[in-house]
Amino acid sequence: MADHDIIFKYFPAMDERQRGQIAALQALYGEWNARINVISRRDIDNLYTAHILHSLSIAAFLGPLEPGTTLLDMGTGGGLPGLPLAIAYPDCRFHLIDRIGKKIRVATEIAAAIGLDNVTFQHGDIGECRTRYNYVVSRAVMALDALVPLISKNVERGRRGANRYTDGLVCLKGGDLSAEIAATARPAMEYDLREFIPEECFDTKKLIYVPYA
Repeated sequence: MADHDIIFKYFPAMDERQRGQIAALQALYGEWNARINVISRRDIDNLYTAHILHSLSIAAFLGPLEPGTTLLDMGTGGGLPGLPLAIAYPDCRFHLIDRIGKKIRVATEIAAAIGLDNVTFQHGDIGECRTRYNYVVSRAVMALDALVPLISKNVERGRRGANRYTDGLVCLKGGDLSAEIAATARPAMEYDLREFIPEECFDTKKLIYVPYA
């Protein structure tokens, strides 16, 4: 079994184009990571489980999204979770932002290489982004109680449409988050990641959803 086949185990409905885009990520991230370190050296050989599948756990949580749904990936680094999610949701629009220019360059180049045309990029701070999105997503960018007020201006309010969840923040974190959640001004729902992706390596991983009603 190829390394990327673990993605299709959980997302079997991906079409031929999506599967090709997923399969291309190993070589592309390997090449760029040799020049610009965007992924831990020890993790690059475990890219599909540790990073791509981890990113796609957000899709496993959100389920189908109606066409035109917008998502902001704050602190995307080299394009995670934004690029895998953009592959999974070709009819949605993604905006990826990061303060480190060389990391945004990696994400931009990888998106171009796989023909990902539903993504835009911004080199800058979240304070410079004033647009509102249906969902803000992130991977362990900062403490939840700091993140929630910071992105408040970037989340639509109360829209659900055909989507399973009201507009809000969906972030991936790890460890004991009780103190962060207690200090957060908005209600935050914590899930064990293995509820959505039952892989042993996600034992301590969490998904946090904060609705902005």
